Amino acid sequence: MDRTATVNPPTAIRLIALDLDGTLLRSDKRLSVRCVRAIAEATAKGVHVVLASARPPRTVRELYHRLKLETLQINYNGALVHDALRKRNVRHTPMCHKLATSIVRYARKLDPQVVVSIEILDKWYTDRVDDELKTETARQQGPDFVGPLEAFLHVPVTKLMLLAPPERLMPVGEAIRKKFGSQTSLLISDRHLLQVVHPEVDKAAAVRWVAEQYGIDASEVMAIGDAPNDLGMLRDAGLGVAVGNAWPTVREAADVIVSENDKDGVAEAIRRFVLDKS
Repeated sequence: MDRTATVNPPTAIRLIALDLDGTLLRSDKRLSVRCVRAIAEATAKGVHVVLASARPPRTVRELYHRLKLETLQINYNGALVHDALRKRNVRHTPMCHKLATSIVRYARKLDPQVVVSIEILDKWYTDRVDDELKTETARQQGPDFVGPLEAFLHVPVTKLMLLAPPERLMPVGEAIRKKFGSQTSLLISDRHLLQVVHPEVDKAAAVRWVAEQYGIDASEVMAIGDAPNDLGMLRDAGLGVAVGNAWPTVREAADVIVSENDKDGVAEAIRRFVLDKS
């Protein structure tokens, strides 16, 4: 089945949900001129462009303003919906701190060297930083607090992250899935990183919620992504688009596959399914 061929969305696209790393951003983490221009043209046409990322608000802010967006923003895979224009959080779905504590203790029992990072709203807390195991956020900014986990694990947790080399993280992740799977949602965007959030958290649910705020039906949404944490929103959208560098499972789930992120796949999708449909 050739899913690079022409696909006709079931209805006009009124909202575009965009993943960042590996999708909108190139491998050097930059925005291309072509993508910036395509997003600007879509926005001028009245289409809502919504960034949907695993990142916290603080490392999306610069991109949001460069793209001159005014829409709500999806952070932490949907655990937080942030209004960057008004600098306020509008929807927060955190995990119980007692559950987060139990998961951390279990993970450290299985692998004492696993790195634990915890995001609470827009702050990063940890007891240890490993320069070999960094998230994209960690490459840009350091933690807000480094110290005993007990010092901050007494309030709801927006996102819990466990980091280790893939060969060590995989068995830890499987064990956590078996023990806590019904109480959590486990999301993967990088092979060295396991993200644990509230069981109702998913980019799909967040995109649906944001679309409802704008009076937009799921059939009028185009979602574009590359990693397993994008699967839900691609399947839920009227048109699910995978960039050419996407994980095999994401490519398989998509309605259409466009060029890689380094070849402006997002601009291609916007041009084909939004701008050229005028």
